[in-house]
Amino acid sequence: MKRGIMKFRFLMIGVVFLLAFACVPALAADKIKLPNYMHWSCYDVGSGGYIQASAIADGILKKFNARVRLIPSGTSIGRLFPLVAGRVSVGWLATEVAFATEGDYDFASYEWGPQDLRVVLAHPTTHALYVAGDSGIKNVSDLKGKRVAWVVGNPSLNVKVTAYLAFADLTWDDVKKVEFPSFGATIKGLLSGHVDAASGTVLGGVVRLANSPKGVHYLPFPAADKEGWARMRKIAPFLAPVKEVQGHGIDPKKPVELIRYRYPIATVRADASEDFVYNLIKAIDLSFPLYEKAHVAMPWWNIKYAGVPPADAPFHKGAIKYLKEKGVWTDEYQAWNDKLVERLKKVRALWKEFLPKAQAKNIKGSKLQKYWMAEKRKAFGE
Repeated sequence: MKRGIMKFRFLMIGVVFLLAFACVPALAADKIKLPNYMHWSCYDVGSGGYIQASAIADGILKKFNARVRLIPSGTSIGRLFPLVAGRVSVGWLATEVAFATEGDYDFASYEWGPQDLRVVLAHPTTHALYVAGDSGIKNVSDLKGKRVAWVVGNPSLNVKVTAYLAFADLTWDDVKKVEFPSFGATIKGLLSGHVDAASGTVLGGVVRLANSPKGVHYLPFPAADKEGWARMRKIAPFLAPVKEVQGHGIDPKKPVELIRYRYPIATVRADASEDFVYNLIKAIDLSFPLYEKAHVAMPWWNIKYAGVPPADAPFHKGAIKYLKEKGVWTDEYQAWNDKLVERLKKVRALWKEFLPKAQAKNIKGSKLQKYWMAEKRKAFGE
């Protein structure tokens, strides 16, 4: 009997050994080399960007035990400065990525200039210009003479609103600009009645307005209005029309014609380690099942949506390496990436030539922005 028991024990040990050996490839496939602790900058608390970055950080923690501390900010400068300064490894950003790489708007300054940034993943999302549901404002043209939110230090939002006004052939001179310190403050302004219109995503902080007694109304941007879209794209060429059925306060049976762009954009410096970026995108992808249901926007973090151009900056070579392995990256995408990399090299070279001329003429502030953008249009024939 003892001999039978010994045989059984050896048999079970062998089974356990085989099972463990069979699991080795799966474990190796999931092996990730990430810092034990990371810092990420992102949009302020309550925004869609914060919610999504938080969900992804939680997924990475659960699967790979890598901790993340989010550093929220309500301004583009507040999110970008820690990234450029090396205080955070990743920025979960928005259109400021395009502005920073081109050195446009707030980044056309002696302190900034064109920044060398790269994309890890770029989440497709829907943006809107919204008002309180009980405001009586139905279309963008109705905003003439009304109060419109302007977030100080946030060209990502402000330039889009400038484009939205242009859709109805309006400018900031046609409305009353109301300044706010952050995106979150604009929602409070709508709720308190201190402003009539603000902009943001349809799946973020607008939930507070949508669930309030006031409700929310999204001002439509019909794709059929070719002239309106032409005016808008002249200011913000990265915008595209979309018929949205998801979003706070949107009836799935009644699609709203809104705007598609990329936000949040997981962004790193161009000199970020290829190994770090490769492992980061791999961790985000492999932990996807843990966070895909955390928020209605999370399914769009699937790499087949978020890992393809166009985006606001070129994709990092570490990200491209992983996307190629997963069969997502194509020759067409590589051609797009190479073209943008080459353009941004020329932009930074032009800035080096431009800077001493501007300093010699003591050009500052908004004049510097206009001077730089005029020089760039001339150089690139735009």
